[in-house]
Amino acid sequence: MVKKKTILDFYEMKRRKDKVAWITAYDFPTASFAEQAGMDMILVGDSLGMVVLGYDGTIPVTMDDCISHCQAVRRGAPNTYVIGDMPFGSYQTSNEDAVKNACRFLKEADVDAIKLEGGRRVMDKIKSISEAGIVVFGHIGLTPQSSGQLGGFKAQGRTVDSARELIKDAIAVEEAGALALLLEAVPPEVSEFISKRLTIPVYSIGAGLPCDGQLIICGDMLGQFQAFTPKFVKRYANVADVIINAFKEYIDDVKNERFPDDGHVYNIKDSMEEFEVLFKEFE
Repeated sequence: MVKKKTILDFYEMKRRKDKVAWITAYDFPTASFAEQAGMDMILVGDSLGMVVLGYDGTIPVTMDDCISHCQAVRRGAPNTYVIGDMPFGSYQTSNEDAVKNACRFLKEADVDAIKLEGGRRVMDKIKSISEAGIVVFGHIGLTPQSSGQLGGFKAQGRTVDSARELIKDAIAVEEAGALALLLEAVPPEVSEFISKRLTIPVYSIGAGLPCDGQLIICGDMLGQFQAFTPKFVKRYANVADVIINAFKEYIDDVKNERFPDDGHVYNIKDSMEEFEVLFKEFE
C-alpha cells in the first residue's frame, strides 16, 4: 500500500525539484484509477459543474455538490492527498462562513486541504482558515469564479502591469498563511519568477514548466469533456470516442439480437419439461 503524502512531502519535493503531478477527479472510479497510476494529489474541483453536472460554468456548484463528490473521491483514493475546492459563495460572504465551510470539507469528506480563489482580496479568508488548522491552497491568475471581472476566461500576467498585480497577489497569499499556490493561465516567465520568489510550492494549470508541478482537468486530458478544450491542455486519450462507439455497438447488437447470447444469461436448473408443466399452470 502506498503511503499518503503530506504537505511536508510537497515542500521536500519542491526543494528536490521533484515535480508534482495532480489531476482533478470527481467520482470513485476516476479517483481509484488516479491512485493506481501513482498520482501525487487529486483536486475535487468546482469544475465538476461543467465536467460532471453540465453547467455552463462553476458558479452554480454548491457546497453539498462538492462535499458529495469529495466523499466519492476519498473512497476511491484513500491513500492519495485530496484537496477540496471551495465553491462560489462558500467563503466570500464572511470569515466565519469561510472557516465553517472549510471545516465541512475535513469533517464530512476527509479531505487533506482546501483550495480557494483570489489574491489580496481573500487574504483574511486564507488567514482565518489557516488559523483553524486547515491547509489552504491559493489560486490566482485566471480565476473562473470571478471570470466576469476578468472579461472572460483569459490568461493573466501577460503585460508588465498585469504581472505586477499577479506577483503582489502571490506574495499576499503566502503571507496570509496558504501552504501552496496554484497559478492558472499565466506566462511561464511570470510563473518562474513567482515559483522562485515564494517558499511555498507553486503549481501550474496552464502556467508552464517552471512551476513545482502540474494540474490538469481529467475530463480535458481524457477527451471526455467536449464543449471546449483550453490551449494549455494536452489530450492523452479520447475516451468520448471510445464510449460513443461502445454505445453504438451495443445498440446495434440489441437491434439485431446479438446481445444477450448464451454466455450472458442464467440457465435453468430443472428440465424444460418441468418448466413447460409450470407454464401450463398459468395459461
